[in-house]
Amino acid sequence: MTGTETVQIAVDSLLAAGVKYVFGVPGAKIDSLFNALLDHPEIRLVVCRHEQNAAFIAGAVGKLTGRPGVCIVTSGPGTSNLVTGLVTANDEGMPLVAIAGTVKRVQAAKRTHQSLRASELLAPVTKKVVAVVVADQVAELMLDAFRVATTQPQGATAISLPIDVMTAGMTSAIPAFPASAFRPPEYGSSPEESLRTAARMIEAAKFPVLFLGARAADRLHVEAVHAFLRKFPVPVVETFQAAGAISKELVHLFFGRVGLFRNQPGDKIFMLLSLLRARADLVIAVGYDQAEYDANQWNPDNRFNILHLDFIPADIGHNYSPKLELIGSPAANIQALTKLLTAVARPQDTPDAKSILADMHSWESSPEASPNPAAGGPVQPLHFIKHLQSKIDTTTTVACDVGSVYIYFSRYFYSYAPKTFLVSNAQQTLGVALPWAIAASLCQTPRCSRKVVSVSGDGGFLFSGQELATAVKEGCNITHFVWNDGKYNMVEFQEVDKYGRSAGVDLGGVDFAAYAEAFGALGLRVTSSAELEAVMERALGYEGVCVVDVAIDYSRNHELMANVIADDIL
Repeated sequence: MTGTETVQIAVDSLLAAGVKYVFGVPGAKIDSLFNALLDHPEIRLVVCRHEQNAAFIAGAVGKLTGRPGVCIVTSGPGTSNLVTGLVTANDEGMPLVAIAGTVKRVQAAKRTHQSLRASELLAPVTKKVVAVVVADQVAELMLDAFRVATTQPQGATAISLPIDVMTAGMTSAIPAFPASAFRPPEYGSSPEESLRTAARMIEAAKFPVLFLGARAADRLHVEAVHAFLRKFPVPVVETFQAAGAISKELVHLFFGRVGLFRNQPGDKIFMLLSLLRARADLVIAVGYDQAEYDANQWNPDNRFNILHLDFIPADIGHNYSPKLELIGSPAANIQALTKLLTAVARPQDTPDAKSILADMHSWESSPEASPNPAAGGPVQPLHFIKHLQSKIDTTTTVACDVGSVYIYFSRYFYSYAPKTFLVSNAQQTLGVALPWAIAASLCQTPRCSRKVVSVSGDGGFLFSGQELATAVKEGCNITHFVWNDGKYNMVEFQEVDKYGRSAGVDLGGVDFAAYAEAFGALGLRVTSSAELEAVMERALGYEGVCVVDVAIDYSRNHELMANVIADDIL
C-alpha cells in the first residue's frame, strides 16, 4: 500500500460516514487530502475564506443533518483559526469533525515552521482531539472522531494528521471501517419504575410546566412533545436554542423563550409557579443545558420540583437539583409518559397564566411593530420582525447573529418547526449568521432550492462577511439583512446601564450594499421605515445572494433589560 493509499483511508472514512461536503482552506501540510478529494466528486469540496467560517459552516451542517459536518485545515494558524468555530459547535451541540494537517512527526517536539501543539490547543474546545502517530491509526481515529461527535451530547472533535503519515511510503495501514460503524448510537427509555414515579409526579402537580432546552429541539423529540401536549396540554417555555419545538397548532400553549435578562413571559411563568409552591409545582426539563440559561436565573432559591429528561445526567447544583432523572432518549421517555399518564393539570387556564400569555403577544399591536409609514425614520426592530414573519413560511430557515438583533429575534420571532431558527446562545458567538445560512442552503434538497434568511448587526456581519464569496460561488439562495447602526450596540446599551456611558463601541460607516456588489451579490438599502416593505419583498424574491443594509433604530434598546424580575419578590 502506497502513501497515496494512506490518504485514501481518510477519504474512504469520509465516504463511509456519509459526508457530502467538506469545508476548509488548503495548505502544504494537508494538500494531500485536498488532492485526493479531487477524485471523489461525491464529496463536494467547498473552499472558504477563513478557517473559522469553515468550522461555522460545518457545525451548522451537523446541526441540520444530525451527522457531523467536516472541515479541513492546514497547520499552524490554519489550525489555531478553528478555535472559535469549534468551541461554538461544541457548546451549541453541533456534531463536527475537524481535520488538521500538521508537521512531520520528527518535528513535532521542535520549534519549526508552522509548528503548533494542536492537541493541547484544541482539547479545551472539543469533546476529544487526537493526533495520528502511525498510519495504522488513521482508520480507527477517523471512526472514533465521528462516533464521539455524534454521541450525546453532540459536539466537536478534531484529528491531527502529520504530513509524513499521509504521504509516507509503503504501509500496512488498516483500511477504512464500513458505513455501519459510523452510524450513531441509539438511545432507549428509562427503567419502568422510574417512568412510573415520574408519571405520579406529573399527575400530582397542580402547575406543571414543560421547559424545553436545545437537545429537545430535534424532530423525533419534537414529535413526541407534540403528541404529549395534544393529550395533556400544559404551558411550554423554551430556551433560545429550543426555538421551533412548538408548532403553530400548539402555539396557545407557548409562553415564550427565556434567556439573558430574566424579564420575559416565560420568566413570569416561573415566577408564578414559584409563588404557588404550596400547590405542588413541577418543571419538566427536557434536553436542557445550563449553558443556555443558568438555573440560578429561573430557579434562584431552588424552589422548584424538577423532573430531568435528557440523554445525560443532570449537572446538579444548588439551583438545579432534580427530584428525578429520566436518562435516555427524551422522545422515548416522553412517549412512555404519555401512555402512563391519566390526567394532568391545565395551569394555562388560570387567569394569571392567561394574562401572561396575552401580555406576550401585546407587542404585535404596538406602534413599534406597526409604525405609520409616513413617519419615516430608521426601521424599528419590532416592525422588521413582524413584517419578515409575514413574508416567510414555517419551513424557512432563519439564521441569526449575536448582538442586539439576537435578543430581539430570540424573544419576538416565532419559529414553528425544529431547526428553522438558528442562534448562538451558549457562547453568543459573533459572525455565525452568514456561515450558518450557507450551510442551510447547501443542505437543502434540491441543493440551494429555497430561500434562506440570515440577519446580523453591522459589527457581527464583518466577522464573516468575506464568505459572501463562498455563498455566491456555491450558488446559494440567501438574503442577508444587516441591522446597521454603526456600533456594537449590544455592548453599548449594557455599558450605559452600568457606567452611564459607553466605550469601544463605535464602528464607523460601511456601505454594505456596495460591499455585497463587490462579491457579485445583489446589494440593497433601506434608509427609512417607509422603504422596508418594498425592499424586503424584492430581497426575498431575488434568486441568489442578496444583502440588505437596513438603517435600524436602537433608541429603545434599554428596554431589553428593563423590569428584570427581582429575587426578593419570589
